[in-house]
Amino acid sequence: MQTTNTPLPKSRLQLELELPPERLTRAIDQAVSRLSRQTRVPGFRPGKAPRFMLERMLGQTAILDDAVDHLVEDAFREAMKEQDIVPLTTPEVEVTQSEEGKPVLFKATIQVRPEVKLGDYDHFGFAPEVKPVDDEMVAKVIEELQDAHSELKPVEGRAAQNGDYAVIGFRGTRDGVEFPGGSSERMPLIIGEDRLIPGFEENLVGAMKGDEREFDITFPDDYQEETLRGQVAHFSVTVKELRHKQLPEADDDFARLVGKFNDMAELRAELRERLGANALDHARHEFADKIIEYATANATVDLPDVLIDQEVEVMHDELRSALARQGITEDAYLNVVGKTDEDIHTEFRPQAEKRVKTLLVLTEIARAKGVEVPESDVQGEIDRARSRYADSPNLIRYFESERGRNYIRSTFRRSRTVEQLIDEWLAAHPEAPRLPHLEESDDHSPVASSTAEASASIGATDVEALTPESASAGGA
Repeated sequence: MQTTNTPLPKSRLQLELELPPERLTRAIDQAVSRLSRQTRVPGFRPGKAPRFMLERMLGQTAILDDAVDHLVEDAFREAMKEQDIVPLTTPEVEVTQSEEGKPVLFKATIQVRPEVKLGDYDHFGFAPEVKPVDDEMVAKVIEELQDAHSELKPVEGRAAQNGDYAVIGFRGTRDGVEFPGGSSERMPLIIGEDRLIPGFEENLVGAMKGDEREFDITFPDDYQEETLRGQVAHFSVTVKELRHKQLPEADDDFARLVGKFNDMAELRAELRERLGANALDHARHEFADKIIEYATANATVDLPDVLIDQEVEVMHDELRSALARQGITEDAYLNVVGKTDEDIHTEFRPQAEKRVKTLLVLTEIARAKGVEVPESDVQGEIDRARSRYADSPNLIRYFESERGRNYIRSTFRRSRTVEQLIDEWLAAHPEAPRLPHLEESDDHSPVASSTAEASASIGATDVEALTPESASAGGA
């Protein structure tokens, strides 16, 4: 078998194959045997009908066509194995010669995993930036703790102001007629947050509990209810309840309330320590992101559409999951934003391209650095998936499959590759702040993320699995 390869744009490859005439002869004999077992020919037992009788029943070219189909399929598979090529798509085949006694000639065009040409990825000129912890940051956390332990107290001796918690009853009319959704007996709101119609709450400032207010409001042009856009409505509002938030004093009693602290000094010291640890963790995350961006920007790769399309589907499934967690259907969301699935895919595509390139580049760096993942770590994540997704057997089956194991393995490889780059840089720069290594907790688990769930949902194949090395180990 003679094979000629011609690279095409977008990581496509055209193979031209030439098979000797004797291979076609053998393929025809096999086709006769195969079709004679499958076809009932009067007067002949299954598998015993001669070629001319089969052609009389099935058509003059039926045997030759069947032989060529099987021969081309077998030859293509042989060529892939011989050249260590893993196609990403089914080949587009064009048979250009298939006459008995002559060589069989055909072309096969396939999408292959793109070649990644790495640029510089570990001689970057930037360093991690750790934001110092100051008194203002500590004070802000204390204010948040005070807010969390606050109480709502009735407003006494003053009128309503922004920030107050109110319960109102209201009736809205247009030309004296109530309209759907324009009335309520008890509506809670925080004055000044503009959760209702813009300008509505301004009319409540200065009111006392029990007061009634009447005013007109013009609905904005982008109001969600189409029939009310730009319309003027009259509202009658009664302030039924009025409360304000009372914060506890930031004293030693408060320190004992929020934790096992003797006084505010101990609380402030603990907060400063936690903020410092968070700052180091945040600095490592930002440093990792900058390294990834640097390596990706310096690499060259011709992205195939099939991988981008798959990533778009992953992102789309991530959106569906995010909406579902908020109790919103996808149809309702598309209706509100006025978009179609095609619009969403178009918007996702640039980010999908960026994500695919990042995955491919990190995979190539991992290979260059020799980063490996023990099978025990992969199995540990599968066990985590069984626990985490106990009510989702389809997700568990994905992570238990070879495709899912590849996803876990390659996700670990890429994250550990970045961690290794950071550790190597820190070792070469002892003057830099010591950034703690990221823990492999749920926050960094390959199976505990929206991307993991989306990949499992659509049965995605990880880009690292699309290589001769991983294929030989049971890849995609």
